[in-house]
Amino acid sequence: MMKARILWQLCLLVGSLAMPLAAQTNRQIEALKTQRGELQEQIRQSESLLLSTKKDVKSQLDDLALINSRLEERRRYIEAIEEEMAALDGDIARLDKQLKRLAADLKEKQEKYASSVRYLRKNRTIEEKLMFIFSARTLSQAYRRLRYVNEYATYQRVQGEQIKEKQGQVEAKRQELQAVREEKTLLLAEREEERAKMEKQEQQQRELVDRLKKKQRGLQAELNKQRKKSRQLNAQIDRLIEQEIAAAKRRAEEAERKRKAEARKGAGKGKPAAGATPSKGKGEVPMMEEYTGDRQLSGVFESNRGKLPMPITGAYAVVSHFGQYNVAGLKNVQLDNKGIDIKGSKGACARAIFDGEVSAVFQFGGTTGVLVRHGSYISVYCNLSSVSVKRGQKLKTQEQIGTVATDSSGNTVLHFQLRKEKTKLNPERWLGR
Repeated sequence: MMKARILWQLCLLVGSLAMPLAAQTNRQIEALKTQRGELQEQIRQSESLLLSTKKDVKSQLDDLALINSRLEERRRYIEAIEEEMAALDGDIARLDKQLKRLAADLKEKQEKYASSVRYLRKNRTIEEKLMFIFSARTLSQAYRRLRYVNEYATYQRVQGEQIKEKQGQVEAKRQELQAVREEKTLLLAEREEERAKMEKQEQQQRELVDRLKKKQRGLQAELNKQRKKSRQLNAQIDRLIEQEIAAAKRRAEEAERKRKAEARKGAGKGKPAAGATPSKGKGEVPMMEEYTGDRQLSGVFESNRGKLPMPITGAYAVVSHFGQYNVAGLKNVQLDNKGIDIKGSKGACARAIFDGEVSAVFQFGGTTGVLVRHGSYISVYCNLSSVSVKRGQKLKTQEQIGTVATDSSGNTVLHFQLRKEKTKLNPERWLGR
């Protein structure tokens, strides 16, 4: 009896451990489905952006960047499908194990029920039951036999009900397992379809690369032109940021002078000035957030890393990434981007990625750029045909800044940068996609 009780407790323990594991697996699969849905939507948006109809080198380079972006998104989508399939494989193994355990439990209960039925067939008459009870040697033994007869009848009824319940559990688990297997089959078909689409895009990429290779001189000239323009733009942004830091420092020094004056005034009356704080040690240079009193804003900005909205409205595709990297398909062609380039639809607007204040509006190459300060962080929006903000204006998250310019090839590309003071950051690690 003690052994049976311990075995039952172990079964309960295993069941209680399996349930959280199943819930965790289901949450993982749901999260993967959500991620795949977001990637699918991004692919749909990216494919709505048109390639240029022009055949000049610049247009073809822009088209290559868009095709490479689409290929990258589709690869990520296929990886998401495969990750979800792996999770489903784990779910199938778990469900199959549960089904086998339920089937074994059902078989055991059926065997016990069959044994009890056989016993009752041998002792099925009322006379036999009465003989069993009255043949007891003592009244106490007769009472125990009477209770045994009643409990055995109850046991048989409960066994029948448990068999019925267990059969329902087995059938439900079979259906669940079948549904998961069908879901995996659909994912397999979708993966093959996506691979076929990717092969077509790779062929498109190869054809475009071949055309660009035939224009090697023009290609190098265009790349040199882009590099020169990029250096000039970054030099101008660096100067503006240095000016903003210097202005913030002057404001902080003025605030410090006022604070000390208040402290001296309070000390003359025998008490410290309200809100007085110890001054910094000699030679210490505080960060911009301390100059401007925006330390809290910087902290909130940092807490939103990876969740900030895209700085462009509508459909988009990231066509140039942060840092140094080789252009896919073109050997020995390396780009160095201090931010990212985001292609959008004609008429797309730049929008603030977070609450902040416009610290500069500047002109460059016939277009306009805007710097927005978020504490010690600065977001930069370049290549705007028009702006709707001015210096010193407070902005809210996703508030529109201006319209992104569209060039003669029909490309609408926002150049976006993110800095922490003078340090250049990779925007893609901060933006939610």
